[in-house]
This record gives sequence, structure tokens and C-alpha cells, in this order.
Amino acid sequence: MDAVELHVTCPPAGRGPVTTGIPFPRGALTDPAKLVLRDARGAVVALQARTLDRWPDGSARWVLLDWIAEAGAAPYRVSAGEPVAVAPDVKPALAPLPQLLIEWGDGPTSVALEAAHIEHAGPVRTTATWRDALGPLDVSARLHFFAGLSAVRIELTIRNPNRAIHPGGLWDLGDAGSVFLKDVSLSFALPAGEAARVRCSPETGAAVEEFAAPVELYQDSSGGANWRSTNHLNRKREVPTRFRGYTLKGGAQERSGLRATPVAILDTGKHTVGVAVPHFWQNFPISVDSAESSLNIHLLPRQYSDVHELQGGEQKTWTFAVAFGADATPESLEWFRAPARAFASPQWYCASGALPYLTPKAGDPHSDYLKLVDAAIEGADTFDHKREQIDEYGWRHFGDIYGDHEAVYGTGPEPMVSHYNNQYDPVAGFAYQFLRSGNLVWLRHMQELAQHVIDIDIYHTTQDKSAYNGGLFWHTYHYAAADTGTHRSYPRSLLQMKGMPGLDPNSEKAKRSKHIYAAGGGPANEHNYTTGLMLHYFLTGSEQAREAALGLARWVIDLDDGTKTVFRFLSRANTGYASQSRDAGYHGPGRGSGNSLSVLLDGHRLSGDGAFLVKAEQLVRRCIHPADDVPKRNLLDVENRWFYTIFLQALGKYLDHKAERGQLDATYAYARASLLHYARWMADNEVPTLSRPEILEYPNETWAAQDMRKCEVFQFAMKHATGAERDKFRERAAFFFRDAVARLTASPTRTLARPVVLMLSYGYAHAHFQAHPNESAPPPAVAASDFGTPQVFVPQKVIAKKRAKLLAAAGALCALAALAGVVAWLLW
Repeated sequence: MDAVELHVTCPPAGRGPVTTGIPFPRGALTDPAKLVLRDARGAVVALQARTLDRWPDGSARWVLLDWIAEAGAAPYRVSAGEPVAVAPDVKPALAPLPQLLIEWGDGPTSVALEAAHIEHAGPVRTTATWRDALGPLDVSARLHFFAGLSAVRIELTIRNPNRAIHPGGLWDLGDAGSVFLKDVSLSFALPAGEAARVRCSPETGAAVEEFAAPVELYQDSSGGANWRSTNHLNRKREVPTRFRGYTLKGGAQERSGLRATPVAILDTGKHTVGVAVPHFWQNFPISVDSAESSLNIHLLPRQYSDVHELQGGEQKTWTFAVAFGADATPESLEWFRAPARAFASPQWYCASGALPYLTPKAGDPHSDYLKLVDAAIEGADTFDHKREQIDEYGWRHFGDIYGDHEAVYGTGPEPMVSHYNNQYDPVAGFAYQFLRSGNLVWLRHMQELAQHVIDIDIYHTTQDKSAYNGGLFWHTYHYAAADTGTHRSYPRSLLQMKGMPGLDPNSEKAKRSKHIYAAGGGPANEHNYTTGLMLHYFLTGSEQAREAALGLARWVIDLDDGTKTVFRFLSRANTGYASQSRDAGYHGPGRGSGNSLSVLLDGHRLSGDGAFLVKAEQLVRRCIHPADDVPKRNLLDVENRWFYTIFLQALGKYLDHKAERGQLDATYAYARASLLHYARWMADNEVPTLSRPEILEYPNETWAAQDMRKCEVFQFAMKHATGAERDKFRERAAFFFRDAVARLTASPTRTLARPVVLMLSYGYAHAHFQAHPNESAPPPAVAASDFGTPQVFVPQKVIAKKRAKLLAAAGALCALAALAGVVAWLLW
């Protein structure tokens, strides 16, 4: 196996932990324990390696590497060999134990935070977990201990497990399922000693200053120009932020600043404790303070002018570090304020084959396409710039993307607030672009958005109906202001059609709004994305990301399970909620069925649980057939059926998944024949959507971006076709790629969030197929040509209603018969 060169970005001095996921080609690495790491001088460095993902032959596909890096020691090189034995030097214990205090209306409750369960143990890093229930909240933590360091990285999560009541299908702040908190804090107490002194560097790059205790650094708002944005409306439709930025008070000193990312150290003479809090200002309100013998982080501080509302099924995770004794120095804590990042080259990531169809950005000849992609991080309208427009910060919002494409019809003085909630999986798009380019800005966006999705966008409850529990909330509804709905799609303002300036209430979009509102407005299969969470896990080892992806995959199965609904007494058939798209009567190729299929495949890859693949194959047979009457599907009705390509993309992913495992069985043959059947129809009938603007309600730039999906479908079909048919599919793929790029390039609105997100995930594979025009997939291992006739799927609810009517009719007949008997007896 060739050595892999690993570059590291880190603070300029000292040493600290590094964690990174690295892919390996199939068959290249059978035992990660044999990996050897050397620094730039050739010295062997203690390494911990754990397999996260395996190829079907059992070799390692993704391996998580941990080591203690030193400033100036990069680049590192990892290769297979005979590793030097490393004696475990990790002490998974906190001393003293921090106290977690949560205060709400019933008063404060506190508990000691400790390493209760070892999740992963190793010679470089050991991870322990802790869980408890405090009042109405579930609280958990992951604690990361490192060899030779007293510093501990802590990920603390608080969750409201209650369901939201969402009366009338509206999901607003102030819901009866919410918990209102006055303060959530973690206190690190030291034995009393000499007069305490505090050293603090409030911002990255700021000098360390000394203060007499007590000291308080409080961040009230983001510090940005739009810190009073309506994005921060509370349940009363008020904005509680009081001033811009932060205040720092120490002894007789007081000053202010804009954006704090503090390192703070409390020294009582014989004892020292220090904390570093990355993403501090981004997760406002938040504070760090000290008393005579304790250092405290107020994650939800009492200084805020309002209580903190944690909605039903909502959670929040904060990450910070604490160090004791000799490691409680500004230099050592800097490695946690600005964590080191290690990464391989794009050439290695792409050549590994761990993600199919990736090519290095430097070798992609499509410069116009690359410009469309790079608009996310370069130029005047980057995703970071978009955040500033609506102040997409604060503990609930940070990490999400501002959906500025929804604000184009806004007429108010301020930008209309709209949250994107990972539509079309930009978490995955960020990961793809990082792997292609090696640009760490992409990695940062991936991590920030993934954490937001895990915490805020997923409905963390088991108390609501199965169709909602554990699902992913939609983005803010089209052209509507988020208002008090925050990241849950349907606020009260939508019911009155407010916040939708320029939208005709009689339009198709308004009618669909009312239809979806009537359906309940909660999580649904048409908005479910896990590939980015899976890649986040592979690149960082985040167990939260893995758990979230698997939870969403299980949700698909539960969503379709007829034994979990109120209709189960009349029918136990599948509900169809996993496969319906647009309306309850359509179960063909669509967005809902495509998302469900893709998510189930991710669940199977992450867990190896065959139940996910069984369900995936059930949906394949339910939603498509090699003998479908495609024109009857009315797929050219773009407003109502544009999304069929999403399912065909997922079908291509399914075929790759099966082929990789050598499962070339009857279902593989069925799916392959179905893909080719639809691709043939597309080749003869599909045109660029914007070439027919008269059929569109809003002929905007997104339609050109969605056409890139057609290119992807033809590329999948190419792999399964031969001869002239393959050539035709290749030509169609190239045509739709060129057309989509050209139309977007010519559009003045090409940098809006949605078209850019679509380009992040779709289009990059075209360079691969141009370089490998004859790449082909294996044919089925079974002779299969007669697949029968298409069957119409009937959802549980339809069956139950029919049975209910029959039972009602039978009951009525029995009642009439009984009445007739009574009358006859009376007459006799």
C-alpha cells in the first residue's frame, strides 16, 4: 500500500489532538492496526486507528486516525508496516467532576458529569459517554480523553423528549410541548486557595490578559450588522437581543467587543482550570464567568432578556474543552479553540474509490461548472455572506443555510427569513467538494451544517405519531417567512398567507400550501437526507452523525409500518408514507420514494442490517416496473412530476450498491431493466425544462439546476447499456450537462442558495464519465426477462376505509334485520 501524506493545519506552537477519517482502496488495508505514522522528520508517532466502514471483501474502506500532533511536525505519512507498540496513556476521568446545573420554572437541578460508560478505548483517545434525566430534559455527554493531556473535549447535549402539540398542524414557538429554561451551565470548581486570578483571551488572536476575579464574558448577540434580525423572534414575536456583541467585565474593568471565542483560565495558586469554547459567538446567548474558586460556562445564560425555549423534540449540542493543572495554559487550550485539521490530498481521496465518480477538481475541464460550485465559498454572495443577511446565528440557527432563493418575491425593508434545513443534502455536497479540492472551507461548512441538522432539524421524540417521530423537518415553506415557526415548516403566519408577498393566493403554489398545511405540516419522506451525515461520520468519526443517519433510515421503515397507525385494527398493510410523492395517491418514481430508497441504502451501508436492504427492494418493486406505461405517468407535467429523476438517481445508487456486493440477483435485474426502460423514454422525450417556460408557474434558475439530474440518470444508464444505446445515453448526458451549466451561467440569480446546492452534489461525476466513457456495470447473474405486469400499490388507509364502509354497511343490515324482526313480532 502506498503511503498517504497527511497535511495538518494547527496552532503555531505546542501540541494537541488530531482526528481524521481517511479512505483506502478496496483490498489495500486488511488490518488498520498495522498502520504506521511518521512525522516530517521520519520519527514514528503513536497512532490509533479504527475502521468505520468496510468494503464487501472485508478490507477497510474508511479508517479513523487519532494522534497527538506537534506544531511544525507536518506533513505526516501513514503506511502499512509493523507499528511500534504504544502503551495506553489515557486516563478517562475528570477531577474535579464538573457540575451541570439546569434551571427552569420549578427551580434548579444539578448533577455531576462523569465518564460513566466507555464507548471507544484506545492508546491515543478514549471516549466515554454519560446520560441522565434532569426534570423534563434528557441530558447526555461524550467526553474525549487524550494520551498525555489533562485536557478533555466535552460534547454536551440537552434534549426535550416531549412531542410538540402543533395545534392545527402549526409548529410555532410557544407550543405547549416546549420547555422554558432560565439557565444551563457547567461549573468547574477548584479547592479554595489564594486570591483567584483569571487570564482570558476573549477572541481568536487576542492577547491573554489578567483580571481579578470575578470575571464575566457574556455574548448577547452575534455581533453582526444585522444582530436585531427578525430571525430571532421569540414566541411573543419579540427580538430579545439587547446589544451588539459581547461585554467583558473583570474587577473594575468593563469593555465590549463583537465576536468572542474565548480561552479563560482560573488560577487559585495551587490549582488551575481552563476552558476553550469554539463557536462561542455563533451560538449566542452564551457566557463564561468565574467566582473565587470556580470557572463556569453558561450555555444558556440567565443574563439573556428572555427564557430559552427548547421546543418539543428539539435538542442542542455544545462542544468545548476543559484542562486542569499544567495543561491549563493558553497554548494548550488554543488547540481546542482552533482545533487542528488533518487531511489527505484530493488525488488520494478520489483514487481510493471510496466514493464513486469523484475526480480531483484540478483535473476537471469544466471551468464554468466549477465557477457555479465555487460561488458557495468565493465571490460576493457566498454562504457565509448569506448568513450575515439574516444573521443566521444563535444556538438554534447556526450552521443552517439562508434560503435566499425564497426571498426573491419579498417586498419588506428587511430580507425575508427562510431556513434551508438541508434540502437536497448540502452536507453531502460540502463533503464532495472538500474531497475534490482539499479546501477546508468546505469541511467547515459540512461540519457546521451537519451539527445543525442533527440537533434542530430532526424531530427527537417518540411521543408523536409514527409518521413524525424521528423524522426530518422540511425547509421553510416556499416564499413564506419562517416567523415563529423557526426551522419547522409551517408557522401561524402561513395560515393567513402572510409573509408571502407577490404570491397569488389562488395560484397552484398557494393551493399546495393549504393542502400540506391540512396534512399536518410535520416531517415527511419527501425531505429526508442521510448521505451527508454518513460522510460526516466517515470524515470525522462523529457518532452523533452515524446515529442520526441510522435513525432517519429506521424512520423510513417505521413510517411505512401499518402496525403503528390508528388503522391497524382494520388493516396492517403498508401505509405508503415512505413512497408517496406530492400526494397520497402517487407511489411511482418520485422525490419521496427516491429519498426513502437512498436513505435505506445508507442505513444498510452504515449498519449491515439486512432489514434496510429488504425494505429498499420492496420500494423498488412498489414504485417502478420494467413494463411501466411511462407516458401514462405524465412525467412531462413538470410542476407535478419533475421529481421522478430523483428516484431514478436513487435506483442507480441501488444498482451500484448491489453490484459492489456481487448481488446480481433477480431484483438487481428488475431494477436494471426499469432504469433502462425509463432512460429510453427520457432519451426520446425529455428536453430542458426552461425551454418550455410557458408550462411553469415560476420559470426560475432552479429548473436549470434540477436538469442536472437528467444528466446523472443518463450516466447511470450508460453503465448498463451497450452499443448504440450507450452512445445515445452518453450524448444525452453531455447535452443536459452543457445545457444546465450554460443556462445557469447566463442567469443573474445563479448564486442563490438552491441552485448552488444542487451543483454541489450533481454534475461533478460528469468529468469521471468523460474520462471513463466505456465504464460498465456487471450484467445480472440470473436470466430474467419476464418481470410480470405492473401492480398498483394500495395504501393501508385506502384499504381501511373500504373495510370500515363494509363493516358499517353490514352493521346497518343487521340493524335493519333486527328492526324487521321486532316489527313482525309486534304485528303477530
